[in-house]
Amino acid sequence: MITKKIKVLVVEDSYLFREVISQGISTSSSIEVVATAKDPLEAIERLLKYKPDVMTCDIEMPKMNGIEFIKRVLPKYPIPVIVVSSVSRAVFDAVNAGAVEFISKPDAQSPNNVERFLLELISKIKIAAQSKIIREPYNHEKSKGPVGSVIGSSKVQVIAIGSSTGGTEAVYSVLKQLPPTCPAIVIVQHIPPVFSRMFAERLNAETVFSVKEARTGDIIEQGKVFIAPGDQHMRVKKTGSQIKIECFRGEKVNGHIPSVDVLFESVAKEIGNKTTAVILTGMGYDGAKGLLKIKRAGGTTIGQDEASSVVYGMPKVAFNIGAVDKQANLEQIPSLIIQSIYH
Repeated sequence: MITKKIKVLVVEDSYLFREVISQGISTSSSIEVVATAKDPLEAIERLLKYKPDVMTCDIEMPKMNGIEFIKRVLPKYPIPVIVVSSVSRAVFDAVNAGAVEFISKPDAQSPNNVERFLLELISKIKIAAQSKIIREPYNHEKSKGPVGSVIGSSKVQVIAIGSSTGGTEAVYSVLKQLPPTCPAIVIVQHIPPVFSRMFAERLNAETVFSVKEARTGDIIEQGKVFIAPGDQHMRVKKTGSQIKIECFRGEKVNGHIPSVDVLFESVAKEIGNKTTAVILTGMGYDGAKGLLKIKRAGGTTIGQDEASSVVYGMPKVAFNIGAVDKQANLEQIPSLIIQSIYH
């Protein structure tokens, strides 16, 4: 059977790096670079002519920056966009504008870094080709704020969240609608190192919670949110009356470090029925088994539905194996979390 190749448009103002990307991703038998563009104006012309399946896009470009370009182009030409950028908080603005993924540019002086970058980009292109364009990206300004409050004692000690592709915006939208009196929240988002710290800083600045990149020894407390480092696994450990975080390096689990399963399995073991766990948008199956363990331990489990997921992979696998108590649209998930705290 002949598999249809993924048609890619590469938008990059540097000729050298444009060639690096084009030639590098073309080594994949499932990818065909149908066109390249040095700026957004060329890109629009080539979008119309070649009708690619996926577009890679730089942020810093002449004539129009990548974020503005994404905002203008997606309503007219819905296409999965992967942002290729230097390490910068601007990638989160690009994702908020509608990009489905991002990847940091490698150090051009290191062949190993370039090779790793190209392998990762090829993987992200394959995921992007299966993703869905959410027509109305999450609007930070129009957020309604908390959908309820948590007063008095709660049976839930920890809210655990796992997400991947499309997850930075999904996590933001959930946190934005939860009150600061919520139990502690621990999150594994598949994200590159350095970006995990930036993601935590962004959430800390834009939500009511105290958010930080997790470190070993952090104590889990009400109103605090911990994001797993991009290059370490994270798990929880009960020590007397306290619950502490452990971050550690190791092999990838389900193809990922950090892994949602590593976190969820530790939560099932250490906290059990005093847990609410949520699995959000993402490719693959990471988190499904851990979510099932939390459910079997008596915790409450919630999965994002297909309609609101950028990629209905992780939540679908979890749902199919019976790990999800309630499946819901992203907008409904904060209310379900608050309900779970009292029941």
